[in-house]
Amino acid sequence: MEDELKNIVESAQQKVAAVTSRANFESVKAEITGPNGALTKVMKGMGAVPKEDRPTFGKLINQAKTKIQGFYDEALAGIEQAELAARIGPAIDPSLPSPNAALGSQHPLTKVREEICSIFKQIGFTVTEGTEVETEYFCFDALNTPADHPARDLQDTFYLPNDAQFGNVSKKADERYLLRTHTSSVQIRTMLKEKPPLRIISPGRCFRRDTVDATHSANFHQIEGLFIDEDVTVRDLKAILDYFFERLLGKGTKTRFRPHFFPYTEPSFEVDFSSSHLAKLGSDWVEIAGCGMVEPAVLDSVGIDQEKYSGFAFGMGIERIAMILYGIDDIRYFYQNDARFLSQFA
Repeated sequence: MEDELKNIVESAQQKVAAVTSRANFESVKAEITGPNGALTKVMKGMGAVPKEDRPTFGKLINQAKTKIQGFYDEALAGIEQAELAARIGPAIDPSLPSPNAALGSQHPLTKVREEICSIFKQIGFTVTEGTEVETEYFCFDALNTPADHPARDLQDTFYLPNDAQFGNVSKKADERYLLRTHTSSVQIRTMLKEKPPLRIISPGRCFRRDTVDATHSANFHQIEGLFIDEDVTVRDLKAILDYFFERLLGKGTKTRFRPHFFPYTEPSFEVDFSSSHLAKLGSDWVEIAGCGMVEPAVLDSVGIDQEKYSGFAFGMGIERIAMILYGIDDIRYFYQNDARFLSQFA
């Protein structure tokens, strides 16, 4: 009996190994363990085995069944793999690029920033960038901002520890480091390094202690411009901004100046614009920027002769322009990294 089981297992191994299809597998399986299979017939002879030999005989049968089931599992796995390969087709070359690779795109704020820079480059401006961590001198003092100005308050500005362990030790013992509140500091650094005529724009990220809501963010992006030359007037300022906003917002865009106050410009103005984009905002005029003629005290602080040179400066928020251009009503969308939102600008 033991030899017969051994022969059945060996025969099963050979037959199952030669299986090439699921139908062939089922046929071979029926010959071995089906109702009339070779192993089934041996199991049916259990009744003729003496009672005292039945435990040994049962153990041999179970061992044979386990081995044969292993042959089945291995053959079935090979059959399933062959079926999958047949459905997929030829072998995949992993070195080939994916045919369905998703393409990335620029963030809407980047698109707007690049468009603004492109327009100003066409009229002779160069792009200048600076550090986001500044000292009070570059961010406030050199810009004619008095010590008691609200912008310098701890509730409005992010100050950094003036401690050696942070590497933030200023040359002045009482000067603090901070996250810049505007990119005007880049203008100061440029005027200290270069001589007029100057025509620059300075885009970049800024930080203020604003409560985050639909129109405010503690982190935002700004772009500022500076023009220093001989005989520069408000007329030049208005002409530059008229040209820029018409290029950016479309033909027929108009701008107007309203008197305002900035410590580093005199006279100073808020800039409003009117264009077809305002139809979705429900308003005839919308504030878009700030500007003015450079305050003579600022020119003095950087060593530029105010008797010979004059100039103007302007600044605007990139998020605000993007919201107008794309009809976005909540500034927080720009920072949520939601692919559904960002894909609309691809």
